Amino acid sequence: MNWRPSAEVAALRARADLLTDIRGFFNDRGILEVETPLLCSTGITDPSIEALLVERGASLAAPRYLQTSPEYAMKRLLSAGSGPVYQIARAFRDGEAGARHNPEFTLLEWYRPGFDQAQLMSEVAALLQLCLGELPCHRRSYRQWFLDVLGLDPMLASVAELEACARSQLDPGTLSGDKDLWLDLLMSHLLEPRLGELGLCFVYDYPESQAALARVEVEDGVAVGRRFEVYVHGLEVANGYHELTDAREQRLRFERDNVRRREYGLPQRPLDEHLLAALEHGLPDCSGVALGVDRLLMLATGSSDIREVLAFDWESS
Repeated sequence: MNWRPSAEVAALRARADLLTDIRGFFNDRGILEVETPLLCSTGITDPSIEALLVERGASLAAPRYLQTSPEYAMKRLLSAGSGPVYQIARAFRDGEAGARHNPEFTLLEWYRPGFDQAQLMSEVAALLQLCLGELPCHRRSYRQWFLDVLGLDPMLASVAELEACARSQLDPGTLSGDKDLWLDLLMSHLLEPRLGELGLCFVYDYPESQAALARVEVEDGVAVGRRFEVYVHGLEVANGYHELTDAREQRLRFERDNVRRREYGLPQRPLDEHLLAALEHGLPDCSGVALGVDRLLMLATGSSDIREVLAFDWESS
């Protein structure tokens, strides 16, 4: 049995230095560091993300979920008047392991009351420049990017048009699915590979169907989710939102997630009533972002495999 760490000592030192830089960045901005529970009574409903479940224990009256993100608890703090907050937390996602994924990972998440997504993108860029050095910075709207590269409007195109575009340039075999499936395929295979040469790139204003926990607003006649994803040299490192504050709409989205989970043959997930009650009380207008610290460390050290920056990866822990 191999008992040795996955990472070299140099990578451990680089992680410590990175965490010091991150904490200094937020301390300089007067943003409060917080901690929230990892093991909670509810998990995420999103059918594309699976939480790990802890089912037995003397303290467990019911199963508990290892959190895929501290988002829900942090929004409860915001609703209680915490002001701007950040957290460096362990997070867990089932079924995600490989060169860029580990089921247990480190997530940096922060929330800025009074910020829209453009202001938060600027702050994310400032943090990344601090940690990685000067990088060319680009911003691309999801819609304009599809139009520029594929000549296709992702907001208005039909499922048939998206499928035809994919099949004209790729070989998806017998694959079939809804509009988001074809959008994701085009994004991952035809658009994202172009990001490697752009340095730091923000893609923003996603289709309404991909809004997740972001607010939806009308832009140039179409509804868009006010969210963004961040790539550095083609590697996705962060996902941000101008946060949804409407409790009723959030409940509807959770319920729609469970409908999709049922359609995909996945187990239903309980709704987080604590979060919904906090939204009902009043979440301040804010934007928030989750950033993968392990991926950021990969970029900082020039590593191509996440296991090189983890003291112990999933297989050795």
